[in-house]
Amino acid sequence: MDAAEGPELATVIPVYNEVEHIEACLLSLLEQTIEPARHMIVVLDGGSTDGTQRVVNGIMEEHQGDDYPQLSFMENPNRTVAHARNLALSTLPDSVEFLVELIGHATVPPDHLESRLQAWAACQDEVGDRLSGLGVRVLPANQATSRTARWIDGALASPIGRSGGQFSQFSGREPTKVPAFVMHSRTSLNAVGGWDESFITSQDSELSMRLLKSGYVLYRDGATTVHMHKRSTLANWWKMGHRYGFWRTKVLLKHPRRATWQEFLPLVGLLLTMALGVAGEPLWWVLVACYGVALGFAGVHRAMRGDGWSALVGVPLCLLMLHTSFTLGMGDGLVRRGRLPSDRS
Repeated sequence: MDAAEGPELATVIPVYNEVEHIEACLLSLLEQTIEPARHMIVVLDGGSTDGTQRVVNGIMEEHQGDDYPQLSFMENPNRTVAHARNLALSTLPDSVEFLVELIGHATVPPDHLESRLQAWAACQDEVGDRLSGLGVRVLPANQATSRTARWIDGALASPIGRSGGQFSQFSGREPTKVPAFVMHSRTSLNAVGGWDESFITSQDSELSMRLLKSGYVLYRDGATTVHMHKRSTLANWWKMGHRYGFWRTKVLLKHPRRATWQEFLPLVGLLLTMALGVAGEPLWWVLVACYGVALGFAGVHRAMRGDGWSALVGVPLCLLMLHTSFTLGMGDGLVRRGRLPSDRS
């Protein structure tokens, strides 16, 4: 493509109260190895009250000219991620062929976009125009984090804490149903009508299901990475688990085949333990003990990897909170409608 025609890539970043991380996010995108004219960045703010817009405006003023990709700011009056991405989809220049999903509390390496394009070309050689999206591998933030954030990282790294989705660890390049931070072809997005705006969370997972049903193919590439700041307080960790469980139920109600047996294990374990106790089975406590051993092993593993002795307690606590909040959220999703989150997007 002739760069004079306009950018071919647009990184779309919905934000809400991201003043702590948005500068690092944008600077990492402004320092990419691909030609600036090929890339643009769109920040869509859902009504931040913490100074996020001020920071973005300051970066826009300092990074103008041909040496930088175009950086623009838009209001997202409906606030949700799905509304933001659809707003971008409908307003981007005609030259844009690919939309890159990112969030305000993530950063990328300097060769991130170049790596995405190379991986896309390799995947397209395999499946042709059926390729709709390419996800990446998500890594912890590369800056110093709080002790609680390290506990949360440890919980998500554990086999009993991670899923096959956003926090999955993998290598190589492979087809997937649940890519993270996807680069989509604009053509495929338009073909399925973009994001479902009734989903406040899990909108990307729901979109993936519709793309797959429409005959498109999704890939993920382990060599292309995003560094993400996860929740740093136990209160927000609980909110996140509950919200993900809640909207997981909404996705499954619309796409039942998306279900995996792992996400029901905490509920099955609880019901089985209760049933054994009610039945008077004297060894009902064995299931509880096994669960406790699994939690304890996860804490020991992270402590031995250098997270400190606090991981012995913190990681099991975060895993217990995740399993509980996610399971409660799934049940809540059967009876309530969704509402906007009180923390970040």
